[in-house]
Amino acid sequence: MEIMQAKELVIKAGKELVESGLIARTWGNISCRISDTQFVITPSGRAYETLTPEEIVLVNIEDLTYDGEIKPSSEKGIHAAAYKLRPECNFVIHTHQINASIISALGMDINNIQGENAQVIGNNVPIASYGLPGTGKLRQGVIDAITRSDSKAAIMAHHGALCMGADYDDAFSVASRLEEVCEETVKGKYEMLTGKVADSLSVVNDYVTEKLIKKPLDAKEFDACKSERDGTVFNISLVDGDGSVTRIDIATGDIIAGEGCEDSIELHRAVYKKRDDVNYIYHTKDPYTVVCSRLGKTMRPLIDDFAQIVGATVKHAAYNPDDSLKTSKKVVRKLRGRNAVLLDNNGALCVSGNEYDGGAIEFIMNKGAKIHVTAKMYNKFSPINPIETRLMRFIYLTKYSKKAGK
Repeated sequence: MEIMQAKELVIKAGKELVESGLIARTWGNISCRISDTQFVITPSGRAYETLTPEEIVLVNIEDLTYDGEIKPSSEKGIHAAAYKLRPECNFVIHTHQINASIISALGMDINNIQGENAQVIGNNVPIASYGLPGTGKLRQGVIDAITRSDSKAAIMAHHGALCMGADYDDAFSVASRLEEVCEETVKGKYEMLTGKVADSLSVVNDYVTEKLIKKPLDAKEFDACKSERDGTVFNISLVDGDGSVTRIDIATGDIIAGEGCEDSIELHRAVYKKRDDVNYIYHTKDPYTVVCSRLGKTMRPLIDDFAQIVGATVKHAAYNPDDSLKTSKKVVRKLRGRNAVLLDNNGALCVSGNEYDGGAIEFIMNKGAKIHVTAKMYNKFSPINPIETRLMRFIYLTKYSKKAGK
């Protein structure tokens, strides 16, 4: 294949995967083989929506050397291994897609795949042993998984999925079918535990709520609001409202204009007063995140991107709108060094320095909660090693995040 044609296919795949929800922001990577000795791959830490051919990097399969000054994805070794081990493979997608990430946290193979999904993916999908992102350990785990199966997909423990295809369309089909297979796997577990048919994964929430939340937390529920800093004031509005904005003076708490979000004003103001690095606040009440907030326990990462983007831990705090001054200070303390905090019975508060990061943090918080709740149903709860989570968080904050927002 011509180099420019391969680069254009990689860019096209990135945009299509973002639109489909199989990839978000800069997570994952995409490559296309151009010969027996070379492939092109997405660069490290750059958004898929704005990629240009000049940013797609040419890499040598044998020794991973590459052309130019732009660094290829840190997972280039995994792509090279796929091309070495699968001569019929010409397009590779590494995703952090949600349902495959659920299975990745559970650490198990998927066996006995049937029907059209089996025709596209294979009869079983192997799990690759865990390794930190970009490391030889991660690469070797994937190699071992690919070697012991003829599947076109492999799930990477606590990380995501690798999808291999004969061409662009085939690899994309593998990624899509893998999500279906992973969803059916979780539904099957629910049906085995309850004897009930699962119409959707939302039933997992109900199961965990019934089994684990015996004593409700004593915390008043209130509406979710979002806000953004605007100099010495901040603008706040209901997440599901009509767009009406209330302007608040950060120093005094005085209402400058508008009305609404009374229960949340002091909470948001306390964050802006204490955290100069925060310019956006998102309050998510995604159903899975709400269940996690009702458990009253610290969340520990089950997947890499949660540790990197949200935090090595996410603590919980009880915020009471009727005692907002005192309880908002407790929330701020629990947010120290983190990008999210669970609000008892009320989902999570996600904070960021810019709008781009804010959307990513909220997305990963909700994704992590879905994985967390499902792991509770399986009773297979194995968080990533705390030292490794802190290391990933440090590397992300000091290196990767600075490139991701460009």
